[in-house]
Amino acid sequence: MQTDEEARLRALAEHEILDADPDPSLTHIVELAARLLGAPAAFVSFVDRDRQVFHTKTGLSLCETNRDIAFCARTIAQAGILVVLDATKDPRFHDNPLVIGAPFIRFYAGVPLRTGDGHAIGTLCLAGPKSRRAFTGRDKRILTDLARLVLDRLELRRVEAARRATQSRFEHIADTSSDAIICADALGRVSFWSAAAKHLFGHTAAEALGQSIAILVPERMRGGNEGALCQISCGGVTGLIGRTVELTGCHKDGREFPVELSLSTWTENGHAAFGLIVRDVSQRHVVEKRLFQLAHLDALTELPNRAVLRGRIEAVILEGCPAAVLMLDLDGFKEVNDAHGHAVGDAVLRQAACRLRDCIGPKGIVARFGGDEFAVVLPDVGDPLVAIAKGQELIDALSEPYWIEDLVVRLGASVGAALSPAHGVREDELLACADAALYRAKADGRGRVCLFTPVLREVAQRERACRDGLRRAIEHGEFVLHYQPQVDLTDGALVGAEALIRWQHPELGLLMPAAFLEVLDNGPDAARIGDWVLHAACAQAQAWRHDGLRPFRIGVNLCAAQFRDGRLVEQVAATLAETGLPAHALELEITETIILRHDPGVVAALQALRAMGVGIAFDDYGTGYASLSLLKRFPLTRLKIDRSFVSGLCANRQDAAVVRAVINLSRSFGLEVIAEGVETEEQHQRLLAKGCQEAQGYLFGRPMPAAEFISRFKVGKQYMDPPLQLRS
Repeated sequence: MQTDEEARLRALAEHEILDADPDPSLTHIVELAARLLGAPAAFVSFVDRDRQVFHTKTGLSLCETNRDIAFCARTIAQAGILVVLDATKDPRFHDNPLVIGAPFIRFYAGVPLRTGDGHAIGTLCLAGPKSRRAFTGRDKRILTDLARLVLDRLELRRVEAARRATQSRFEHIADTSSDAIICADALGRVSFWSAAAKHLFGHTAAEALGQSIAILVPERMRGGNEGALCQISCGGVTGLIGRTVELTGCHKDGREFPVELSLSTWTENGHAAFGLIVRDVSQRHVVEKRLFQLAHLDALTELPNRAVLRGRIEAVILEGCPAAVLMLDLDGFKEVNDAHGHAVGDAVLRQAACRLRDCIGPKGIVARFGGDEFAVVLPDVGDPLVAIAKGQELIDALSEPYWIEDLVVRLGASVGAALSPAHGVREDELLACADAALYRAKADGRGRVCLFTPVLREVAQRERACRDGLRRAIEHGEFVLHYQPQVDLTDGALVGAEALIRWQHPELGLLMPAAFLEVLDNGPDAARIGDWVLHAACAQAQAWRHDGLRPFRIGVNLCAAQFRDGRLVEQVAATLAETGLPAHALELEITETIILRHDPGVVAALQALRAMGVGIAFDDYGTGYASLSLLKRFPLTRLKIDRSFVSGLCANRQDAAVVRAVINLSRSFGLEVIAEGVETEEQHQRLLAKGCQEAQGYLFGRPMPAAEFISRFKVGKQYMDPPLQLRS
């Protein structure tokens, strides 16, 4: 790596670019870098003796800065890419005027632009006012590939500048250039052949001098641009002069390869002369193909990505044609990914993509929308029956078994459909409508096609508002816990409490779980909030136990996401250690939804928790499809009789029979039992007579804040819930 500053400045001056107008080809590369890597600002800068000049840029208003504050001055001083994820936390930049003042740089990534002889004359950079968590290896490769394209353009500029210098200086520079430099006389005979030309075409200078310039191209292709080049050898005027074109070059051994050629002309001693700058662009084609794929295709499935999909929908709308937009989701894919790993999940997605391509045919377009979600555009389909039939065809195709080596994976699919112009005349409208219909298809039992209706838009808007509100609730600490007492039915003694989440909404007041729990459980933060509930409840229970409330256990509801997270056992152990709560004083409540997943990981996690001494309660037993065999398979310690049976206990013989059966069943399996929703003294006495030991319900106390719980049961101090901290 060259460190001679004066030599570096001379190399920079050879490009004649510091005060030149922005090069359009560099502007295109800068815009591509910003788009591919999601950066608000990108630029090519050059570092002069005392200043940094932003030659071409997007998203940046600066034209130049002092060198001593330039990030790029540090970039050119090192061999590879410089990445600053958060400049405010980097001791090299935290007090930099560009960080503490406009443009308020937080994130920066730059690649040095190093000439063929090793001088770093500038940089290709990204910047933004927000920090980043990471700049991946893939991101670095993309930025480095783009920097190579910049260097290609700069080398063309340097050679062109050199051409305007004296012939002797030109020849000296030409022989040091990585590009082939070739000169020809008025008859098209080679008069100068650089060392790079020998390397590129295989002919030595002695072999090439005096030969027709036509030796550069295959004989069979001496038409088009190749033919125009050959006109030089005939003394003709060619349309290539002053242009940069791509054509096919021919090596001495007959091998053909793509080249980029720039042709110029001048007069020597009253006769025309020609100069050619030629480079092999094979590697550039590889890079450009890869960049095209990154910009337009999903890397895993090689399907078009969201950007292409949106553009196709917009094109169909502009053409005025009817169209159907289908959103598809693989039912059960998450479980496959969790059980068998991402390699199997990726293989399933690739097979699913192939099946969708085969079903759609050449007229439609299928794209990967994200995760296990795909989207299909069907031009000229405005009939809802045709759209539904096509959706069912896709479901049938995606429901066939997936063979992954020796593993057979079975999945289903759900489809939401929207029609243009019936349901929308904008791309975003149609996608939103199809997505709302997909959500309804999944909610209605999956494995089906749902056509959008206006009612679904209202539902989707409410759910979207709820999701947005939940994110704000997490950020602002709006969740609180209420505690419902659990008592011994024989003497009314307090034996425990169930911790129940509430949302203290800033505008709507205190919201019950029914208003938000379904959206929360299906969102990305369910496991994190579940962990917060666990910690806060255990800390409160231990505070009360410390003040003399013993025996006392705390019941905490688990959600399915905490099992999918894979850290439940570790999280419970850590919480018990941090709060000091004994394991036997914690009872985790699971629902039928979790049990019926038939996930071996759920059983293993519950067995590990039970081995620690934690109690496991089956909530709402008897209301769904759970079989008796599940009582043998799962390490339960308690059954909870659902409030729907307790409410009819005194008036309905069937409800009374169910209650009696659950109590007897729990006794037979050696399980404890507790009744929920007890509201009257008559229910209390009936349960006691049937052998139920414990209960909770409005008769003994509604769910209440910790302060009210303390006041009512005289149990000591309140533990202050910590703000919700989302783990990464």
